[in-house]
Amino acid sequence: MSLAKVIEVMGEGSTMEEAVENIVKEASKTVHNIKSIYMENIQAIVEDNRVDHYRIDAKVTFLLEE
Repeated sequence: MSLAKVIEVMGEGSTMEEAVENIVKEASKTVHNIKSIYMENIQAIVEDNRVDHYRIDAKVTFLLEE
């Protein structure tokens, strides 16, 4: 039987997709067996009246090693 764990992280990027990719990239440096990302909050950071980048709060689910 496999057990899973969930951690909460925040990532940023120039697009929403890049922010999610950054979450996976950085989390995978210390967490193995990542299976899914659940995005909770998405913020668009505005500078000079335009969207500069995105910030995403996410839950990362990964399988525990046996």
